[in-house]
Amino acid sequence: MMDWIARIGGSGLRYLGRLGQSVLFMFQMLSGAFRCLPRFSLVIQQLYAVGVLTMLIILVSGLFVGMVLGLQGYYQLVNFSAESSLGLVVALFLVRELGPVLSALLFAGRAGSALTAEIGLMKATEQLSAMEMMAVDPMQRVIGPRFVAGLIALPILAAMMSAIGVIGGYLIGYGLFGVDAGVYWSSMQAGVDLVDDVLNGVIKSIVFGFIVTWVALFEGYDALPTSEGVSRATTRTVVTSSLAILGSDFILTALMFGGL
Repeated sequence: MMDWIARIGGSGLRYLGRLGQSVLFMFQMLSGAFRCLPRFSLVIQQLYAVGVLTMLIILVSGLFVGMVLGLQGYYQLVNFSAESSLGLVVALFLVRELGPVLSALLFAGRAGSALTAEIGLMKATEQLSAMEMMAVDPMQRVIGPRFVAGLIALPILAAMMSAIGVIGGYLIGYGLFGVDAGVYWSSMQAGVDLVDDVLNGVIKSIVFGFIVTWVALFEGYDALPTSEGVSRATTRTVVTSSLAILGSDFILTALMFGGL
């Protein structure tokens, strides 16, 4: 019994210690992000790596998600003779929830794991140590530009996913079920609020971008300098980021729409 309690206590202490390390890393990362802004070309390079290369999976997923929402939404709305509200339903689901959340999950799986593997391999091959020996701050040269790029890329990707999802819902509603195109777009424009819906979705995507990039960079920077250590860090990035996205989404939704 005592051994079992000791193991639980040891696991808890290790978790708290790792959490404290991640918070300290976050402050160093933010400092490096501000100091890297004068050399914005570094950020642009990382925007291509984490943003442009992730765009294809975001667009394809957004299209199919919108089409599925169009199908499911029409089958439910037609029972109440409310199929004219299909555009509103698709847009609200995408802008409020599915756009930011799904794009963040896909971003974590594609760009987050790539960031962790890249930083982990740089640590395993002692590139980060070599930078420090040459008086080059890895936080400013390596970590900062990747963090800024992730913070910029994810809100843009989420907006693209929402936009292509609305088009996917239109293709199903208008092309398959014959919903009037003007009614589809007018119901969406009349019911979607710029502040309550669009702006809150943007805030969510910014928070998710911060979380995913922070977790990915910390796991890579803290990974054991072995192939197995990098592999485990990459797995932890995807799992931790996904859980953090879903948990923070509940909190943000409760604050934004629940009146808390």
